[in-house]
Amino acid sequence: MILLVDDDLAVRTSLGLLLKQAGYVAKAVATPEEALQIVRTAPPALVLMDMNYSLETSGQDGLQLLAQVKQVAPQLPVILITGWGSITLAVEGIKAGAAEFVTKPWNNEALLQTIRTILSLSEQQATAAPAEETQLSRRQLDKQFNFSNIVGQDARLLQLLRNVGQVAATDASVLIEGESGTGKELIAEAVHQNSNRRHQPFVKVNLGGIAASLFESEMFGHRRGAFTDAKTDRVGRFELANGGTIFLDEIGELDLSSQVKLLRVLQDRTYEVLGDSRPRRLDIRVICATNRNLTELVQQGRFREDLFYRINLITVRLPALRERPQDIPLLVQHFVDGLRATYNRPALKVGTRALHWLRELPLPGNIRELKNLVERAVLVSGKDELSPEDFQAQFQPATRTPEPGQLPEPGTITLDELEAQMIRRSMEHFSGNVSRVAKALGLSRGALYRRLEKYAIPFDAE
Repeated sequence: MILLVDDDLAVRTSLGLLLKQAGYVAKAVATPEEALQIVRTAPPALVLMDMNYSLETSGQDGLQLLAQVKQVAPQLPVILITGWGSITLAVEGIKAGAAEFVTKPWNNEALLQTIRTILSLSEQQATAAPAEETQLSRRQLDKQFNFSNIVGQDARLLQLLRNVGQVAATDASVLIEGESGTGKELIAEAVHQNSNRRHQPFVKVNLGGIAASLFESEMFGHRRGAFTDAKTDRVGRFELANGGTIFLDEIGELDLSSQVKLLRVLQDRTYEVLGDSRPRRLDIRVICATNRNLTELVQQGRFREDLFYRINLITVRLPALRERPQDIPLLVQHFVDGLRATYNRPALKVGTRALHWLRELPLPGNIRELKNLVERAVLVSGKDELSPEDFQAQFQPATRTPEPGQLPEPGTITLDELEAQMIRRSMEHFSGNVSRVAKALGLSRGALYRRLEKYAIPFDAE
C-alpha cells in the first residue's frame, strides 16, 4: 500500500486515481496526524508526501512529519512532493532521510517510474540484508549477471558488482565515483547491460569536453537556423538515448549554468530542441561518473546541491587498483590475451617474476596505466615471454607536478602535457576569461579555442 499525504483534496484525488490506474493500492490522508497513525498501525510500502500543511508554507511541518515517520519506521521509503521553487527545501528532506523528491506539476510517467524504482530498491534492500554475510565468488556472480568485460576477484570488487547487478534491474540514477582509470565507463556499461534497457541505446557523453555555449545544442539538439552556425538539424544526445541509458562522464566538470539546464531535464523528463519550442518527453536512465569530490564542490558552491541529490540515488565507489593488487596479474593476463590476437603473436605470455614485479607497482593511473604499460612492453620488447626488465624499461613513474614558475625535469613530461598544464593554470588565474588568457599566452583567440578543444578544457564562449 502507498500512503498519500497532502492537504489538497485535488492532489489527493488525482494521485490516488493515477496510482489506482497503475495497479497500486493507495490510501490518502490530509494531515500529518493521520499519516503517523497509519505508519504506526499499518505501515505502508511507501509514503508520498507534500511538504506544506499550513498557511505558512515554509515546509517545516513537512520536515517535521518526515522526521517523525523516520523515527517510527526508519526503513520506510519517502518521496517528497514540492514546488520547483522549493527544491532547496526538498534537498533538506533528502538529507533528513527522504529517498527522492518530485516537483509540482509532476509528470505522471516520470512519477510512476520514480515510484517503481524506489519500491524496487526497497524490496532489494529487504531481501539482500541477510546475504551480506555470505562470501561471494566470481562464478556465482557470473551466473546471475553479465560482467564479461570486468576483470577481478577482489572481495570488495565482487560486492560492488553484486550491488551493481541488483541496482541495474531498476531505473535508479547511479553516480559512479573513482580515480581516473579505474573503469567507471565499464561499470556504467555493466549497469546498462544488466538492465531491462539492454536492447536500447547506450549513449556516452564526456561533459568535460563540451563547451558551455554548445551544451544545449549537443545535449538537446537544434533546428536549422536556430542560431548563426546552425546550417542543418542536429539530433541531441538525449534524443539518441531515449528509451535507453545515457552516461554522463566527468559531470564534475559541468559549469553552473549547464547544471541548471541538466537538472530541469532530469527532474521533468522533458526537453526542448533549440529552435523548436515543442516539449519532448524522455524515457531514460541516467548514469553519471566523476573523479572529482562532488561533496567538496557542493560546499565550494561549484556544483548544485539539488543536482547532486538528483543524480546519486545510488552511489558506486570504485576502488583504486592499489587497493586490490591481487587483481593486477589477472588484468595483465587479460590484456595479453587480447594482444595475442591483435598482433598475431600466439606464443605471447608474461613470466611469473614479471607478474610479481607488476603487482608491487603504485600505478596512480590505475587500470588504464597498467594496460598502456603492458602494450608498450609487448610492442617494444618483441619477445614471446616478457620479463620484469621488459616492463621496467617501459615504466614511466608519475612525476610531481612542478610548482608555478618551476620547469619540469627534461624527459618527465611531453610538450603537449606542459602546454595543457599552462593553459589550465592560466584559465584558473584569469577565471576562464578567454581573451585575457589568449593575451597572456601570446595566442590568438582562435588558436586558444583550438587548444581548449584539443585538451578538453572546459570554457565559456565570449
